[in-house]
Amino acid sequence: MKTIKTLAAVAALALASGLAWAHGYKAGAISIGHPYAAATLPGQPTGGVYLRLDNQGADDKLLSASTTVSKSVQMHMSNMDGDVMRMREVDAIELPAKKQVELKPGGSHIMLVGLKAPLKEDDSFALTLKFEKAGTVVVDVKVQRVMPGAEHKH
Repeated sequence: MKTIKTLAAVAALALASGLAWAHGYKAGAISIGHPYAAATLPGQPTGGVYLRLDNQGADDKLLSASTTVSKSVQMHMSNMDGDVMRMREVDAIELPAKKQVELKPGGSHIMLVGLKAPLKEDDSFALTLKFEKAGTVVVDVKVQRVMPGAEHKH
């Protein structure tokens, strides 16, 4: 019986700690899941923001993002060109109806250009997302360590 209580306590603690990092937001028909940024090194000029966009409504677009932690914010799409991964800035990220779009390391992402200070693990900052139809929403971006090999270079 003591083992069952211990296991239950460990499971509850694991669930609670996971919920502390699992955070989501809503803008119209778009759910924004777990916005996070990769921790950066001192002097590193750029950083990446990643999140999941689940569009349960009509076609929409992520038009822009803004924050006070960097001089500017860009949206980037990545794709393979032969054996080379190419990244390009885009004016908007398409959000098809009833589809999920994931911005992730090594893929499409939000780029923080001209960081004013390093992004430190366990910190957080506000990021404003502007959608064509869903409007504007402010999300809290958690800074976390990205697993080795998951990050990309700029």
